[in-house]
Amino acid sequence: MTNSAHISHDAVLRARVALLGSAKPPLAERVAAYRVLAAVSPLAYLPLLAVALRKYGRREFAHRPAVHLALLAESVSVARELYARQPGRVGLLIDSLAVYREQLDRMERRAQAGAAAEEIGRLAAGEESPGPGGPATR
Repeated sequence: MTNSAHISHDAVLRARVALLGSAKPPLAERVAAYRVLAAVSPLAYLPLLAVALRKYGRREFAHRPAVHLALLAESVSVARELYARQPGRVGLLIDSLAVYREQLDRMERRAQAGAAAEEIGRLAAGEESPGPGGPATR
């Protein structure tokens, strides 16, 4: 996600302009802009992307559980990346995992929900997360 060598400078400029408009852009546009900008300024935009993905899934795709779950899994992945860069940002990862776990419960995916809950417990206790691709996102 953070390989800025392959990011179009035009895409970055369009993303920044979209966010700087006089009115708050729609959530879908913010998510798209944050995805682009997180690649060039990860510490600034990964937290915004993780939160926006959670909101976007809830507001726009609550009626489509598989899409909602995919957006929440992306939020967890983004939060993991930030946590790998800044371990002090564990709260964002815990929050993303908690919402992801709730959606897994609603979809009756008990084993995956349990893995997410265990990871939340480890993180809250100060233990290391299994990292990208860990049990909570499989």
